[in-house]
Amino acid sequence: MNIKRGLATLAIAALSLTSLAACGSDTAQDEEKPDSLSFWYYEEDDAGQTQAWRRAAKAFEKETGVKINFERKSFTQIAQNGSQFLNSDEAPDLMESNRGNGSAGVLSTMGLLTDLGDYVKQYGWDKKVTGANAAVAKYDENGIMDGDTWYGMTSYAEFQRVYYNKDLFAKYNIKIPTTYDEFVDACQKFVDAGVTPIAADAQEYGVMWLWWQLVSKNADSKFIDNWQLYRGDVDWNSKVLTNSVKTINEWLDKGFISRNATGMKAEDTTQAFIKDEYPIYQTGTWNQGRFVKQIKSFDWDAAVMPESNYAVGCAGNLLVIPEKSHHKDLSAKFIDYVLSDDVQNFLGNAGGIPVAADTSKITDAKSKAMIEEYDSYAKDGKLSYYPDYAASNLTDAVPAEFQELVNGTKKPADVLKNIHEKYDTGIEDMGVKNN
Repeated sequence: MNIKRGLATLAIAALSLTSLAACGSDTAQDEEKPDSLSFWYYEEDDAGQTQAWRRAAKAFEKETGVKINFERKSFTQIAQNGSQFLNSDEAPDLMESNRGNGSAGVLSTMGLLTDLGDYVKQYGWDKKVTGANAAVAKYDENGIMDGDTWYGMTSYAEFQRVYYNKDLFAKYNIKIPTTYDEFVDACQKFVDAGVTPIAADAQEYGVMWLWWQLVSKNADSKFIDNWQLYRGDVDWNSKVLTNSVKTINEWLDKGFISRNATGMKAEDTTQAFIKDEYPIYQTGTWNQGRFVKQIKSFDWDAAVMPESNYAVGCAGNLLVIPEKSHHKDLSAKFIDYVLSDDVQNFLGNAGGIPVAADTSKITDAKSKAMIEEYDSYAKDGKLSYYPDYAASNLTDAVPAEFQELVNGTKKPADVLKNIHEKYDTGIEDMGVKNN
């Protein structure tokens, strides 16, 4: 999953660096051709992007004779130990990194990521990855997105969609909503029928993402720029923020979301939706490939929450080359395979969102609808990213606040007050000042 970082508190290590380290080459960068390149990633193996990376690896090995050694880590391993292993001689040749100011941005300011500018020119990647998709791959000297230096390359995109179990809607004679009022009405009808409508976890990020989608529903460009890019002060008293927290609380009180969400993680809710236990599940499109493969007992559909000004999401996690990589040229060549027409078109039909595909080659109807919906937001710059991209401490702080809201141990005003404090602290710790 594309769950985020926590790189500001790098002193907390879940595993020793020794257990995390890959078997890197002892030779100088590209001094001699290795047998393999080490690639650290944390996506699910059923995810479209993982399938696409493996397809690229086969073509890469066929041409170069060099195998891509896929080493799956947990997000926690990479997030908590990030700067330690990237600053060691055992850094991988290539790595998946979360994008955003608090993750790739932080690593870039520490000098741990390779400037990919020369490779971008060599392979013409800036002709394939453009606009909003390019913004998350480029950072300025302060580690802020949409800068002028390429520190990574995205190969896919992702956003939050509301997934609907069409069979459960039909069973209870409820219409799939196309307006926000219909969405709320549908939730109430399920509750009246004794069904908890929305699958959401509070141990990780599910409730936070629902909150940020409610924020994004009514946000404007000024709000998003102020929150994510520090172009002005965030108005913490705005209805965009206050009403969104109140709405989550109302949904809890009404039973739209179970207060048992405090005991659930993302994988719990994903599995529950796949098992036909919930009619509604807002989740990232990284799960769509899993749904295509694993859901056999019911039909489903998906769309961004109705009447939303912005979609939660952006171009996907970055392929980065650590500064200490021993084989930078070969790693860049592999990235070019990932961005090839063949692999990008394959990704589009495997349940992922390509950034450089020929959409006429996408034959899967659900995939095509997802890609077209993403493009409709991306082309107009209507992507709100994720709320914790602004500062790395928010990855833990914001979900913790919503867990207390779900528990009933904090009121909405207190939740927003504490998020405000954590936001300001995170920005200060990063050395970024609001205008």
